[in-house]
Amino acid sequence: MTLILGVTGSIATGKSTAVEVFRKAGYPIVDSDQIARRVVEPGTPGLQAIVNVFGEEMLNSDGSLNRKALGKLIFSDEKQREKLNQLLAPFLEEAIIGDIQLATKESDLVIADIPLLYEQGYECHVDQVAVVYIPESLQVKRLMKRDALTEAEAIQRVKSQESIELKKAKADVVFDNQGTMVQLENQVHDWLKKKK
Repeated sequence: MTLILGVTGSIATGKSTAVEVFRKAGYPIVDSDQIARRVVEPGTPGLQAIVNVFGEEMLNSDGSLNRKALGKLIFSDEKQREKLNQLLAPFLEEAIIGDIQLATKESDLVIADIPLLYEQGYECHVDQVAVVYIPESLQVKRLMKRDALTEAEAIQRVKSQESIELKKAKADVVFDNQGTMVQLENQVHDWLKKKK
């Protein structure tokens, strides 16, 4: 029986570091960010849906998605961002579930790397959820350092996602990343040993 572990966190909590440990241990990773890029490649129904709703100016001359134009539109307008999310949700869900099902054929553990797992309701497609956790104050500090942001900019980005405390409260597994990268990696290895 394959266990599907959804791994999530929030911006700058260290989710990618935790996922990398699973990858190095040889487990298949279903990466929702990669899938999000795949569903809007030239010739896909996802890209066509964007053009139908937002217009031809969302395309580059080679027929690929003009990410700059789309970014400009959705980052300045909450309603447009919501419209885009709703538009792409069915394409994303179909691809993510399809990739999870394929991966279950090759491994007894599949990692579903989904940053907005709770926000988009993916907890019903996984068996357990692991949250990579740091408190919000540390999130803000790490984000300022990582992306060279002001405190106000970092707070705004952190607040744009569901609270990490809420995610932690809902999680089946919590990887606490307040220490070093090695300590986080060790927690993932320990979890894998217990699972076996």
